[in-house]
Amino acid sequence: MRPAHLALAVLVAAVWGVNFTVIDLGLAHFPPLLFSALRFLAAALPAVFFVGRPKVAWKWIVAVGLVLGVAKFGLLFLGMSAGMPAGLSSLVLQVQSVFTALIAFAFLGERPSRPRVLGMGVALAGVALAAVDEGTTGPLGAFALVIAAAAFWGLSNVLTRKASPPDALNFMVWVSTVPVLPLLGLSLLTEGPARDMAALRALDWQGAAIVLYVAWVTTVFGFGAWGWLLHRHPASTVAPFSLLVPVFGMSSAALFLHEHITPLRWGAAVLLVGGVALTSFGNPGRRSRPRAVDDGATPDGTPGAPGAAAVPVGGDR
Repeated sequence: MRPAHLALAVLVAAVWGVNFTVIDLGLAHFPPLLFSALRFLAAALPAVFFVGRPKVAWKWIVAVGLVLGVAKFGLLFLGMSAGMPAGLSSLVLQVQSVFTALIAFAFLGERPSRPRVLGMGVALAGVALAAVDEGTTGPLGAFALVIAAAAFWGLSNVLTRKASPPDALNFMVWVSTVPVLPLLGLSLLTEGPARDMAALRALDWQGAAIVLYVAWVTTVFGFGAWGWLLHRHPASTVAPFSLLVPVFGMSSAALFLHEHITPLRWGAAVLLVGGVALTSFGNPGRRSRPRAVDDGATPDGTPGAPGAAAVPVGGDR
């Protein structure tokens, strides 16, 4: 990989990692479900008029839009709003690679190799350690919401694999059109029209910049750059850079939000990142060419796990 391409891969990981800190800041401006709806609205418009027609069946766009956009990101934003720290969220979400492997085994019959099973065990040990740490410092209910978000992210990865979109950016932009109305409806029902209108009336330049960052920088730029790299390099070369996402997520949260990283959290990070690496690269020789999606996707706390070949979806990027 050329130095410029390597720098771009690191930049995308940094953008996706810092996104968790930006989300945390955004939750001070907007109710969580309204914030998520605005994120997808800004990601879809005006990009949807420039990426061309959808290149997969609408059933896959709607399915991924509901599972990834409404369930995964709705739960993530709710969990962070309820007290889940930004840095820890960026780390715990990586357990989506375990959920992806389990769901692929259950519904696609993909039997994991022994290294992959070992990786799942190591990653789950990291989640358990993170839960112990959060249980002593924060609300476990918020932690559970982020774990549930990771599970829906895993399901969206499998759905995206079935869809096999040929163009990652086109797919993500069209997927972004689906969650807007459901999230707005849920926001009106649960957060209330008065709270939503108050947040919109109080919109300032900082709130607008936050929405544009999570929509245009993490989604449009992040997915576009990641897809560009994957068209020029093997997935096995590009995908490992997504392991940097929680590194940037935790460090940016510590720097800008003054989040304290405890020894238990460092231990959880080592186990989770190591387990995700084993889970994602545990089937050597399984394929000879890039696939639409392997084990993970982006974040929006869009980044994805290593192994995501052509379509990293969701992290929260």
